[in-house]
Amino acid sequence: MPFDFDSAITVRPLGDGVYDTAIRRGWDIVGNANGGYLLALVAEAMKAESGRRDPITITAHYLSPGLVGDATTTVQVVKQGRRFATVQAALQRDGKDIMRVIGTFGDVDTDPLAPRRERVQPDMPPYDECPRRDSGDGAPAIMDKVPVRLHPDDVGFAIGTPSGNGTMRGWVKFADDRPHDTVSLLLASDSLPPPIFNVDGETGWVPTVELTVHVFARPAPGPLLCSFTSDVIQAGMLEEDGVMWDSGGVCVATSRQIALQPRM
Repeated sequence: MPFDFDSAITVRPLGDGVYDTAIRRGWDIVGNANGGYLLALVAEAMKAESGRRDPITITAHYLSPGLVGDATTTVQVVKQGRRFATVQAALQRDGKDIMRVIGTFGDVDTDPLAPRRERVQPDMPPYDECPRRDSGDGAPAIMDKVPVRLHPDDVGFAIGTPSGNGTMRGWVKFADDRPHDTVSLLLASDSLPPPIFNVDGETGWVPTVELTVHVFARPAPGPLLCSFTSDVIQAGMLEEDGVMWDSGGVCVATSRQIALQPRM
């Protein structure tokens, strides 16, 4: 049987750069598909059209909520170079744009050079020693698919005692033990509860306006260690910076997104 995530991001070519990219149930926050999931779904169509295996840099602008149901993605290869392909795409439902995406695709294994400078991992207890978050704790449905393990110092928002530090750290692992790859890094970039929850305890749906992910390596087997921080919250918006490390301690991706403050 295929892994849940692979089934959820399955794309089917319809011709002329158009792909059937149905939005599957269970990858949502209060009925709205998770932004990282939608980005991974569209990236699958962009990979297929470009013939390249990895997103290197990808940016999405979210135009309307992604509700469960039929949807299509129209993909255009802007430039097919020797090392990279630049691709743009539009995810649509009933002729209405859900998101617009542009990305550069290639192969992250083509550069053998060792890192010259790396991000330092935060101190983090082992996976099994961190509290689990899933829908049984009142968390969104997507956390049954990806039951994250949060740093013990970052779970206070769930019991009315936010830390106040605008930080969210945790382990990200699929419930069915699917190995991580470069496309699942796009999901991981939006997989933890938003750091704003730990600023003042305000929770709810945090609609993503724009999300960018940069991929540096293919992850080793095992859970991802993710750290997200929000240092600017104003004008009803917030920025969120993320870093993801694999089980070998390699920084595999970074991210930045602009989102709206929580809505019920």
